[in-house]
Amino acid sequence: MIINAENLILGRLASFVAKKALLGEKIDIVNCESAIITGRKKEILERYREKRERGDPLHGPFIRRKADGFVKRVIRGMLPHKQEKGRKAFKRIKCFIGLPEQFKEKKLETVEKANVSKVQNLKYLKVKRVLEFLGR
Repeated sequence: MIINAENLILGRLASFVAKKALLGEKIDIVNCESAIITGRKKEILERYREKRERGDPLHGPFIRRKADGFVKRVIRGMLPHKQEKGRKAFKRIKCFIGLPEQFKEKKLETVEKANVSKVQNLKYLKVKRVLEFLGR
C-alpha cells in the first residue's frame, strides 16, 4: 500500500498506518513533508521547542530533523514498539520525502478519514514548517 501524505493529518494518518502494519501490511508513505499538524501555529512550535530543549543531547528526547524520520517516529508512538509484534510492524513501514522514482508509475492512495478537509479547525501547520523551525 502506497499512501500520499499530502494534506493528511499526521496523527490520524499515523494511527491508520499503525493498525494496517500490525495486521501485516507493508506500507510506504510518500510526501511526508506535506503532512499536517492541526492547532495554532504558536502552540505547535512552542510544544516542539520545549520537547527539543527538555533533557540533554545524549539521552533524548530525540526529534528527527528530516520529514521521513519525523513521521516515522510519530507512527512508532502508535505501535507497541517494545514488543516483538510492534518491532515487526515498524519494519514494514517506510517513509519518503517527496515522490521517489520507484512510485511514480504506481497508484497512490489516500486516507479519507485523515484528510484536513474533514476538520472544522482551519488552523494547521505542515511538517516541513515545523522542521524548519527546529533547525533542519
